[in-house]
Amino acid sequence: MSESKGSALETMFTFLLGAAAGFALGILFAPASGKETRKKIKEEMVKTGDMAKEGYEKIAKEAEKGMRVVREKTHESIGAIKEFLDKKKEDLSKKSKDYPE
Repeated sequence: MSESKGSALETMFTFLLGAAAGFALGILFAPASGKETRKKIKEEMVKTGDMAKEGYEKIAKEAEKGMRVVREKTHESIGAIKEFLDKKKEDLSKKSKDYPE
């Protein structure tokens, strides 16, 4: 599970890096005025920022789900351990009553 999360994060990062590199090369080699170039840069930066924010929000939601599952499993495990210990305590109590003092 953690491998796929890491892989998804790497994929998203690689995509954003590729998009930024492609954009930079496109701007540098495209014939346009300075004003036009600045406008394009601003638009692409906003677009890339939005994509990064969406990626972050997606990862945050997945992490929250994962934490919820961990909490639930932890509570289940604690309950099972308590039941086990209570049973062992009860068994020991019964066995100790069988032996005279």
